Amino acid sequence: MATAKELKELSLEDLNRRAAELREGIFKETLKLKTGNPDGPAARGKQRKDLARVLTVITQKQGQQ
Repeated sequence: MATAKELKELSLEDLNRRAAELREGIFKETLKLKTGNPDGPAARGKQRKDLARVLTVITQKQGQQ
């Protein structure tokens, strides 16, 4: 995933799209966890942190407008 500095260079539309993709990924990882086929314990945590990073940048950009 990109760093916060790289995310700040993206448009709001791109950030919202990336947030949706991350939410979908977290959902899929949760389903895998509940069915007993997780990819790994760190995959879901990494996606959650990436989503938080994207949402933070979105909030910052919206505050500037």
